[in-house]
Amino acid sequence: MINVFVLQNGRLNQVSVESREDLENVTPVWVDLNEPTDEERILVKTTYGVTLPGEDEVSDIEASARYYEAENGDLHLRTDFLLEEEDGPSRVVTVAFILSGKILFSVHNDDLPVFRLVRLRARSRPGSIEDYMDVLLDLYATDAEYSADALEGIYEALEEVSTRVLQKEFTDQDAAAALNAIAHEEDLNGRIRRNMMDTRRAVSFLMRGRLLNSDQFEEARQILRDIESLDGHTSFLFDKVNFLMDATVGFININQNKIIKIFSVASVAFLPPTLIASIYGMNFRVLPEIDWTFGYPFALGLMVTCGIAPLWYFRRRGWLR
Repeated sequence: MINVFVLQNGRLNQVSVESREDLENVTPVWVDLNEPTDEERILVKTTYGVTLPGEDEVSDIEASARYYEAENGDLHLRTDFLLEEEDGPSRVVTVAFILSGKILFSVHNDDLPVFRLVRLRARSRPGSIEDYMDVLLDLYATDAEYSADALEGIYEALEEVSTRVLQKEFTDQDAAAALNAIAHEEDLNGRIRRNMMDTRRAVSFLMRGRLLNSDQFEEARQILRDIESLDGHTSFLFDKVNFLMDATVGFININQNKIIKIFSVASVAFLPPTLIASIYGMNFRVLPEIDWTFGYPFALGLMVTCGIAPLWYFRRRGWLR
């Protein structure tokens, strides 16, 4: 799919593209290709003279391949964007940007919420975008905001886990659910941190390359400040994740110790009755009580008494709580 955007009255508007003539009749500032076909790649190349990277090139994460200037002067960038999905785990999507002829070209294989939000805001805020570089910086700034919203979601999820972990009754089933939730949020937090690190590298590259005017340079600095604040928040969330993980494992150990304590008390309580039964079960010819009429009930009563006495003592000392 080819999405073409032009500036009209200070707004970023999308124009319908069905043929090469439609592309030639407009002067876009942003051409966004989502899962482009070979025909769409050829159409963009023949119309604008820009070479789009292949899928393998987009996923190349070598440092030398992520930011470079081609022989024809086109600037190529590879940037990661966070994608949260309701029916699956979060993931990071790599987007290829090409700055060519005052036009921003973007190539990706997923419909990213950051891109949708930028298009929506640009239509509702006239004057916020003046050229293709403003579009790119707005994408980076919106990506930072999207990551911040995701971090807020992580904090709320961890608060729910904390409430469950610190409740009065915490079963092994609760512990398993808590560990699963903690692992999910820790994974998302790590992806956000990696995403922000990549965005920082891309913005820093634009600043070092002197590709921005004074207003854009100040906006880039603000993006870096926002990312720095997000880094501090991710560190805080990592600490919270570690605390909840330690607390959950600690409660699991406590529950296991309770079970071991029950077995220990039971084994100690049954030791005296077992000893009595062993004595009176000896097969010696001469036993003093062997002809005693009340020997059997006496032995049973003695075993019951010796079994109850340790339990009473343990309960009095508070060892059964």
